[in-house]
Amino acid sequence: MILGLVGIGWLILVLGGVPIGVAMIFVSMGYFYHTGMGLNFAVQRMVDGLNSFPILAVPLFLLAAAILNSAGITNHLFGFARALVGHITGGLGHVNVLASLFFSGMSGSAMADAGGLGKMEIKAMRDAGYDDAFAGSVTAASSMIGPLVPPSITMVLYGVAANTSIGAMFLGGIIPGFMCAGALMIMVYVLARRRNYPRDPRQSMTQIRKLFFRSLPALFTPVVIVGGIFSGWFSPTEAAAITVLYAILIDLLFYRELTLKRLWDAIYETTATSATIATIIAGVSLMGFVLAREQAPQQIASVFLSIADSPMHFLIAVNLMLFVLGAFIESLVILLIVVPILVPIALGFGIDPVHFGIVVVLNLMISILTPPMGMALFIVAQVGGIPYQKLAVAILPWLIPPIVVLVLVCVFPILATGLPGLMQ
Repeated sequence: MILGLVGIGWLILVLGGVPIGVAMIFVSMGYFYHTGMGLNFAVQRMVDGLNSFPILAVPLFLLAAAILNSAGITNHLFGFARALVGHITGGLGHVNVLASLFFSGMSGSAMADAGGLGKMEIKAMRDAGYDDAFAGSVTAASSMIGPLVPPSITMVLYGVAANTSIGAMFLGGIIPGFMCAGALMIMVYVLARRRNYPRDPRQSMTQIRKLFFRSLPALFTPVVIVGGIFSGWFSPTEAAAITVLYAILIDLLFYRELTLKRLWDAIYETTATSATIATIIAGVSLMGFVLAREQAPQQIASVFLSIADSPMHFLIAVNLMLFVLGAFIESLVILLIVVPILVPIALGFGIDPVHFGIVVVLNLMISILTPPMGMALFIVAQVGGIPYQKLAVAILPWLIPPIVVLVLVCVFPILATGLPGLMQ
């Protein structure tokens, strides 16, 4: 009864326009007051939820992405991607996907990709004669690659919530991330051929080589991160700090476009985003305690155990649940509340925690594309000046490629666990 009231109260606040994290704090405070546990205990729970060394990686990776955007490095990546694949049928659609794949190796954030590259990609596609629905949908769909390829903010938070190796998660996402990019490029080719979209003239090898060397310092970022983690030089959190320093260093040595004003804007943007994430984490810490005290994990576990009698049935049930929740609730909230409940059940079925983590992260990335609450859709609609309703309809066919990849990763765990297994 109490758990139902907490859930209804939170839903009413969210529908009323209260930020998700703040709404969780309010309803949890009400629970603590009602049960006589005291608000001091609630404050302590919020502090404990944020008192985590790995969580420090989140604002640092966000800052690195903001610096890379502010320094104009995304322009070089886009230019290199255009020289490589702009001549293929569907031209700038392929460039859009490939640029997102390149940028994902530096930002770790789908939102940074959609906001940073999105405006430039949509403008280029408009100028070339692509319609807004196609340009906006491929931009939103390609942004989901960001959290699948290291570094990944979502994987950092999964590692914290599930007590799983963040480095193994980084490696586990590489193959599914490239598979998603390939699947999206196949979709681009099919639609572009049917609609007769334009393509760029083929670039000379000299021009491609010139743009490659211009982009090489930025493209080297994931090698620094993953190599440093698995060589033992630094932890994932320290890797995030190294990424910030590396982003500043390559601008000073190669690009020289980062002014003090742009650096300040990057810091301000990171602070605002980090504060939002910290509020959600604090709210999840409170809500998680309420759920645990009311034995919600046990109830959810009993439901799954009653409908699933094999690892595959369990994964199907989890994916369906996450897909439905993701259409209405922010993916970060789902990750931090649901994952700690589901991981012990997954382990009970003998599912590798890295495999389960990649399945969860991939599903949550699909959720940022699903109407009505897909965050990538809101961002792309805003930066591209595209009506949200138009984009929400246009994105539906683009859900097929990542869902196909999700099915393959569920059926063949080696796609997620193969690379981490080689490093053990």
